Formats: sequence, structure tokens, C-alpha cells
Amino acid sequence: MSGPAPHGKPWGGRFTGSPHPAAERFTASLGFDRRLWPYDLEGSRAWARALNRAGLLTTEELAQILRGLDEVGQELAAGTFPFRPELEDIHMNIERRLQDKAGAVGGKLHTGRSRNDQIALDERLYLRDVIGGIDGGLREVQSALIRRAEEHLGVPMPGYTHLQRAQPLLLSHHLLAYVFMLQRDRERFRDCLGRVNVLPLGSGALAGTAFAIDREALARDLGFARPSSNSLDAVSDRDFLLEFLGAAAILGMHWSRLAADLTLWAAAEFGFVEFSDAFATGSSIMPQKKNPDVAELIRGKCGRLYGNLLAVLATLKGLPLAYNSDMQEDKEPLFDSVDVLEAVLGVLPPMLASLTFNADRMREAAGADYSTATDLADYLVRKGLPFRQAHEVVGGVVRHAIETKRALEALSLEELTRFSRLFAADVFQAISVEASLRARAAIGGTAPDAVRRALA
Repeated sequence: MSGPAPHGKPWGGRFTGSPHPAAERFTASLGFDRRLWPYDLEGSRAWARALNRAGLLTTEELAQILRGLDEVGQELAAGTFPFRPELEDIHMNIERRLQDKAGAVGGKLHTGRSRNDQIALDERLYLRDVIGGIDGGLREVQSALIRRAEEHLGVPMPGYTHLQRAQPLLLSHHLLAYVFMLQRDRERFRDCLGRVNVLPLGSGALAGTAFAIDREALARDLGFARPSSNSLDAVSDRDFLLEFLGAAAILGMHWSRLAADLTLWAAAEFGFVEFSDAFATGSSIMPQKKNPDVAELIRGKCGRLYGNLLAVLATLKGLPLAYNSDMQEDKEPLFDSVDVLEAVLGVLPPMLASLTFNADRMREAAGADYSTATDLADYLVRKGLPFRQAHEVVGGVVRHAIETKRALEALSLEELTRFSRLFAADVFQAISVEASLRARAAIGGTAPDAVRRALA
């Protein structure tokens, strides 16, 4: 009979040879999954209690294991834990160190448990915490936007379609658009949390545990809504992780658009906003430059979030059930997305608070380029003309104004009546920027009163 494997692997009983060093380095995940240690300890404590309830650990053995896990946790928190790369991952490092601390009883902890349900648990516990932090971060960004909207209530600016000046808006209305986008992001993460909050532990490697574990009690112990319904699904499911990455990608798209607005507005051609020195950089060759680098990087990091989602989707595509080592590749994209989210949510609120808006420049631009032409058409509609005819009439008025190089309000009533006898002296009251804003008072509109209601 062959002796024990010389490499000390936790699965070494079936093997007589040692892994190739390159293969050992290639398959190890300790370099990135070590950040899951608080959740691995939390799950291990709960599993020990479940084993005790099932009669598989005595009360004294449970106490020994819990004391040992506490000592391991203290080492991890203090940065003195002796990581052993040959043990592959955070799970086996903690388990082996537990045996150092608690003795042979530490070897009982893995009874009925697999690294397959263990990692699924760790990821779910990790994401529960992460989602709570993201929700708080998004609330801070919303608060920063709302404060700026309240400070600048009444400041008009041009709204754009196709990046062409379209109709006047309030700056506050524009800022609030992002508040509502971020609210939907918060809702998406909360919805995701409902599917994250399902207990996979007790599913074993794929077929379930062979011991009388009370999984409902285990779920309650760990704060999960319920245990998973199918062991095969529980260890191979990463839908919850994909959903999180999808919500992260949509959030990234939203703040990328906000950053794109701000970088455009900071250009001299717009001149609507100036970035604080604290959130801008200079040029190594052009002394006059002030570049919105922070906003540009916020925009750029959106691509990372997209890539991480697609990477995990591609990894899972076509995998047979249940667990495959391919699934180890879910962690680095997940951790990278979390790091990006936390970094951006940390920098966005102070950057927004530091912006200086050029209200005069915005107000001047709000009425330029015939931005109240739709209001002129609406005026004719109120006089009884069908909108399509009114649209055509005002198109002719605008063409005349362009040809004579004048603004709409600079045209005389006599000129306007050449296009329609419905124009009267009150027309000029209808095509001011202020009148245009006031007219859009329906729920969700840009009228000052509507925006005040939205802010409230």
C-alpha cells in the first residue's frame, strides 16, 4: 500500500505524486479569495453550531472550535496570519490553522461540508455586506445632487437632444434626472439582495449533506431568508453574482453619463461649470490646462464594470452542472467591480459638492438658438391651430429668423403675422425662457413648481 501523499494537500489521500509547481501556482486562488476570510469564519461558526445541534459535535468540541476560530480571526485581523500558498485557498488555510489552534477536533468542522457550498456561502455573505454599503454610497451621491439642485433652483440652462440645443431646462431638473436614475440603481441592488439572501450551505459538493443538518435553523443563524431548494443548483448557481455585476454595469453607465455631461460643460465651448482644483489636474506641457481627470476616470471605469459582467457570463456559458474550477474565475471580476463601485462612490459626492456652476452663462445659452420655437408652436395650438400645421408655420418663422440673423423675440409682430394671422401681441410673453419653463408644470416637468415638488 502506498503511503500518504507528500504534499500535505487536504485532498491528498488518493494521490501519491506531488503537483507540478506551475500547476500549483496556476490553480491557487489564495491571492484573491483571502478577502473573504471574515465570511468564511462566520460561516464556519454557524456550521459548527449546526453540527452541534445535529449531535455531531459535543458542546465542549463546539466551544473548542469556536475559540480556535476566534483566535484565527484575531490573527487575520491583525495581519499576522501565516498564509500557506500550498493550501490553495482561504478555506483550507483557515481550516488548517484551526487545527493548529484547536487540535484534532478542528478536523471535524468540515463534516458534511464541501468547499463548493462553502464558497457559495462566502460570496453571498460578502455580497450582502457590499450591497448595504453601495446603497449608503448611492444615497450620499443623491444627497449631493439634491443639495446642488436646491442651491441652483431657478437657474435655466439649455437642454439638449443630439447634442444640439433643444429647449430650456432648469439646471436643478437636469441634476435631478440623475437622482432618479440612481434611485432605480438602488432598487436594482435591493432586488438583487433578495436573491443573494438564500443559504447554500448544507448542499455539500452537489448532492446535499448526508447528516441531519437543520438547514432552516442554519439559515436563521446566518440571517438568510431561506435555505436553497436544490443542492445541485446551490453550488453551481452564480446568477446572484451576475445580477450584481449587471446592476453594477447599469450604475456605471449612469455615472458615466453624468461624468460625460460635466466634462462637456467644463469645456470652454460650454463654460457651464468649473471643476475645483481638488478634482482636476494640469498638463505636463501646457501650463494653462485644467483637466477634469476625476470625472473622465469615473467615465472610463464604466468599461471595467461592463467587462467584468461579460467575463463571468462567458465563464459560466456552457458549464455542465455542478461545480467546475472555471467558477473560480468569478471572484476577480466580482472583487474588481466592488472596488470600482466603492472608489467611485467615495469620490463622487465631494466632487459634486465642489463644482462651480456658471449660472449667467447657462442662462444666456438657455434662450439661444431658437430654443423656444416649440413654445411658439404651442402658442398657435392654444389659438386653435393643429400642432402639425403650427409646427410647419414656426419652421418658416425660424428659417426667416436665421436668414435675417435675429432671435425669435427680436422679430416684430408684423413679421410674425405674415406666417399666421393667429399671432397677437401676447405672443412675446409666451416665448421667453421663463414662460417656456413655467409652461411645463405637469408632474415630471421642468417648471420651477414641478421641480420644487420633485425636490420635496
